Amino acid sequence: MEAKWLFVDTQKNMQHAINDFELAKVLSIDTEYDSFRYFREKLCLIQIHANNTTYIFDPLNSLDLSFLGKYFNNKRIVKILHAADNDIRLLKRDYKFNFKNIFDTHRAALLLGFQQLSLEKMILQFVGVELKKNKKIQRSRWDVRPLTEEQLEYAVQDVIYLPALYKKQSEELGLKGLKDSAAEAFDKIADTHWREKRLNWKGHAKINGYHSLNQEQRELLKRLYVWRFHRAKAENRAVFMFLPDKNLLELTQDRENPEKYLSQRKMKLYGYEIDRIIKNV
Repeated sequence: MEAKWLFVDTQKNMQHAINDFELAKVLSIDTEYDSFRYFREKLCLIQIHANNTTYIFDPLNSLDLSFLGKYFNNKRIVKILHAADNDIRLLKRDYKFNFKNIFDTHRAALLLGFQQLSLEKMILQFVGVELKKNKKIQRSRWDVRPLTEEQLEYAVQDVIYLPALYKKQSEELGLKGLKDSAAEAFDKIADTHWREKRLNWKGHAKINGYHSLNQEQRELLKRLYVWRFHRAKAENRAVFMFLPDKNLLELTQDRENPEKYLSQRKMKLYGYEIDRIIKNV
C-alpha cells in the first residue's frame, strides 16, 4: 500500500485534514511518545489516517489541536487503535479529549484467542502484509525537532493498515459471537485516564545492594530515594536518568565523599540538598 501522508504544520494543511475527517466513517489513530527520558511521558506525535491519507500532527508546535476532540467524541466515527490504553491516556491528559466508539485491535486479538499480539504480527496474520519496521527508529528521539523523513515514514506505517485489520477482526468477532464482549471491553479502554506516577515507599528496598547495608545506611538510602523521586518529578526527568540506583547506593555507603559519585554539574545543583539529607540521618 502506498503511504500517502501529510505533515500538518500549517493552517492550510490542517484544513485539508478537517475536510477529510468530515467525510470519514473510520479514523485510525496512533501516537509516538517518550516514556524513557521523562518522568511524565511526553507526547511527541499524533498520526491519524482518514480515507487514503495519513495526517501527522505535532503536539510540540504551536498549532491548536483541540479540534480533534470533535471527531474522537463522535460515536458515528469508528476510531481504530492498537493497544489504545496509553494513547488515550496521554491524549486525555494533554487535551482533555473524550473517546467514543473505539476499536482496539490488540484487545480484539486477545478476545479471538491469538497469542502473537504485536501490531506487526496482527497485520501479517489478518491482512497478509509484512511490515518492515526499524527498531532503531522506534527508539529514536521523537522529542527532537526536526524529525527525519525516516521517522515520519515509520510513524505512518502504524496506521495505514488498521482499517483492513479492523475489518477482518470485526468479521471474526461477529462469527464467534464476541461483538458484545468486544464492545464492552472497548468502552472500558475508552474510559481509561492518565494517572501520575506515585512514590513506592518501599521501592528503595528493591535496589541491588540494599540487604548489605546496616540500619543507618538503609534509612539514608530511603531518604535519598524519596528526594530523588520528588526532584525527578519536579524536573520531569526519568528517575534513573536523574540519578541511577548505583549512585544512590554509593552515596549511602560513602557519605563523606559525594563528589566521587556525582558530576560537577550535579554537585553544583544538588550538593547542598544531598549534604543536608546525609547530615540529618
